[in-house]
This record gives sequence, structure tokens and C-alpha cells, in this order.
Amino acid sequence: MASITVRNLRKEYDQGTVVAVEGLDLNIQDGEFITVVGPSGCGKTTTLRMLAGLEPATEGTIHIGDEDVTDLHAKNRDVAMVFQNYALYPHKTVFENMEFGLRMSTDLSPEERRDRVREAAEMMGIENLLGDKPDQLSGGQKQRVALGRCIVREPGVFLFDEPLSNLDAKLRTTMRTEIQRLQEELGVTSIYVTHDQEEAMTMGDRIVILNDGELQQVGQPKEVYENPINEFVGGFIGSPSMNFIDVEATAVGDGIRLSEVNGQFQYTLSGEYGGDLNTSLSGQRFTLGIRPENVKPTRTAGDQTVTTTVEVVEPIGSDNYLHLDIGEEFIARVEADYEPETGDQIEITFKEEHVHLFSPETGLDVLTSDEDRVKATTA
Repeated sequence: MASITVRNLRKEYDQGTVVAVEGLDLNIQDGEFITVVGPSGCGKTTTLRMLAGLEPATEGTIHIGDEDVTDLHAKNRDVAMVFQNYALYPHKTVFENMEFGLRMSTDLSPEERRDRVREAAEMMGIENLLGDKPDQLSGGQKQRVALGRCIVREPGVFLFDEPLSNLDAKLRTTMRTEIQRLQEELGVTSIYVTHDQEEAMTMGDRIVILNDGELQQVGQPKEVYENPINEFVGGFIGSPSMNFIDVEATAVGDGIRLSEVNGQFQYTLSGEYGGDLNTSLSGQRFTLGIRPENVKPTRTAGDQTVTTTVEVVEPIGSDNYLHLDIGEEFIARVEADYEPETGDQIEITFKEEHVHLFSPETGLDVLTSDEDRVKATTA
């Protein structure tokens, strides 16, 4: 097994006119499962391909264990990669596909190669498919073959490039569990790139969020979800997305009142929560962020209670989504047995510790300390 250390990794295209990855630093521990998520074009796959040796880095270094592999050819790196499109040879059987890498890159005997393939096939539950060709297999079976092909190599690092995106939702959930089981059983350092934030949140020991080729935040999934350090992370992670409201801050006693710009919404942060920061916030504009599940109906009026109108009720089975007349789009995620009618006026509230205030200039949460901000961007 192996750790991975990336320093100041940069990837340019078209003579520097396009920067796909910019100044990326990562420290991945031996045996850790890291998920990498972000919008299309954020640099996820490019980063993975540089780690695999399929793309040369423009700048920076990559270490696997104690070895500098920055300029090492892909075949000489101790990594195995699972691709989105499976990348199976159509003219070879399942056995031949799984054995091919061993035959090309090791000096194992035919008997040793056969034993490894059969062992991996049994692990993946495809031992009865070894004589089949890829066009005889379902999508899930092809994915198991692609995983088995990596397992037989016994690499120090697994790299996954959106491996489940071509599968239906039910099979994707099953395969997700299989990959997690395999990783725990084998203990291989793994980096899993996905556009699916649910996969990223449920599978990773830590989650890395990229945007425009730059690291936005890294940490345990729950920590990133509850404490996004900037507006992008707050809006990208979570479904439904975090609610955002443009507000202006005004000092009220030792607290701070947040009033919607060109709207009726008002909410007051107490002096206990904001403390000395409240005075410096007064007179400034921010984007208030609050997650839908933290918005609660209430019958108690107060400085942290908001009166609003229900525009749409969206039942999803376990919960109801209430679309409310606040800002451009504001959703409360409530229990299924709370069913107001469209047009009803209701009272809502939320705890101030769930409030985020994002700077319109930097996008950073001003309620996050500098120490926590550095910790959240140090991979």
C-alpha cells in the first residue's frame, strides 16, 4: 500500500491559455479512501490522469509512498485505474481481459496469473463469466470485470474515474457498496472521482471539492456539509441545495439584524453568537446561507422567526419540500406529516449556529475563523 503526496500540481493546455488544475496540494494517507467531486470541467479527471501518469503535469510533483513518480511512465507506477467506459478489450474473454495487465507488466508464471484471476473473479462474483466476451455482459458485470482487472495487479493505489455513471440508480447503489467493501477488505489507498455528491459523501473517508481547477475544501463529509467555508461549497454540496438570501447587516444592541435586500425577510443573530464580530458586520451586505433541513415551522414569534407564504408543497415520501416566498428560491425540508396548503402563511425559524454569512466579494463565510479556514483547505 502507499500514501500519495501532491505538491503545487498544475496542468495547462493550449500553451497555457487553458489551466485545468491550479496549485493543487494533497496529502492522502496509506489506506485512505478519498472522493473528489466538483462540477464538469473542474479538473477532477485531469487530476486523476496526472496521478495515473496518463497526463504529464505542467508543474508540481507527485509522490507515491517515498517515490517521486512525477516523470515516471504510467506502466511503472504502482497504480490501477478503473475507467468510466470500462475500457475492456471486446475481442478478449473476461479471463483474458483480467489477465492482460499481469502478462504485460509482471513475470508471473501462467499458473500464478490464472490463480490470481480466479481469486479476483471469485471476490467479484464473476467466476462463471471468465469465458464470456464483453458484449455478452451487462453493465454491472462489465464494471465487476474492470474492478477485478485492477485487483489482480495488487496495486498500491486504486484510481476510479466515475466508474458507476453508466449504471442505473439501483445497480449504482449496489456497486457503491461493493467498492466500499473491497476497499475495506484490501486496504488499498483509493481516489474516487465522481460528479455524484451522494457517492462522494457516503463513500469517502474525506471529500475533496474542486472548482475551476482549484481546491475549495477538504475534510470529512459531515464536517464539509455542516461547515462549508465558502458559498460555492455550501451551494454545491447538499440536495436540495443550501438556501441563499442577499441581506444587509445592521447592529441591534449587541446583536446583528440581517434584512433581505428588497424583501421582507429579517433575522437577528444574538450577541452571544456573533460577539465582537457583529459590530464590524454592521452596514455590510452578505449572502445568508441556511440548509433546507435546518428550517423549522414554529408557532412562537420572535427575532429569529420569519413569516412567509407557502408557494409549492412537494411531497417526496419521507419528507415534504416547502417552497417559500423568500428570496429567489427558498426551500424548507419538513416532516411528511406537516402538510400546509399552497398560499398558507406560516412561521419558520432556524438556529443561529446553522447560519452562514458569505462575503459577496470573496465568497468566504465570514463566521468561519481563519484557523478553521486554513484547516479546511489543507489536504
